[in-house]
Amino acid sequence: MDNYDVIIVGGGPSGLMASVAAAQQGAHVLLLDKGNKLGRKLAISGGGRCNVTNRMERKQLIENIPGNGRFMHSPFAVFDNESIIAFFEGLGIRLKEEDRGRMFPVNDKAQTVVDTLLAQIRKLDVTIRTNARVADIIVEDGQVVGVALEDGQRLGTKALIIATGGKSVPHTGSAVYLIGTKNNLPTIQGGYFM
Repeated sequence: MDNYDVIIVGGGPSGLMASVAAAQQGAHVLLLDKGNKLGRKLAISGGGRCNVTNRMERKQLIENIPGNGRFMHSPFAVFDNESIIAFFEGLGIRLKEEDRGRMFPVNDKAQTVVDTLLAQIRKLDVTIRTNARVADIIVEDGQVVGVALEDGQRLGTKALIIATGGKSVPHTGSAVYLIGTKNNLPTIQGGYFM
């Protein structure tokens, strides 16, 4: 079985960013995606311009999240909108602020964000496997130790990040993604599970 420090399932914005972050910390990273192309939804986001984040003050940003935005206090305490801006600018993507604090690449091209993230994960030697659908999470003694792919291959890991996205744009591959049901783990339906 091939072994990695971190396996990330999902090659969208969160999976790409998680790959960069983990590899920058020296982790041996494997990025898996069920589709044939990484960053598909990211490339069309914001009408093809990629609204990376918003520069509102944290309190105002949370107040503008539909429903109950209070659940964002804990994540924002670790990685907030200013952290997102610093992350992308640190990769060399120049950003501009537009009305209501919306942040876009200066060149108005979402593909720039995708290309930059892909270049960075390649520079950091992240292993990329597309057309690799995860069939199950491997658990031993109550600990996640890997994933099993539909083709039967088993891949070991010390840490697993599920970043499979939501159902908003199914043609990009972000349909509901169910894994973990064989080991009595919570079923994953998009989003994140660590």
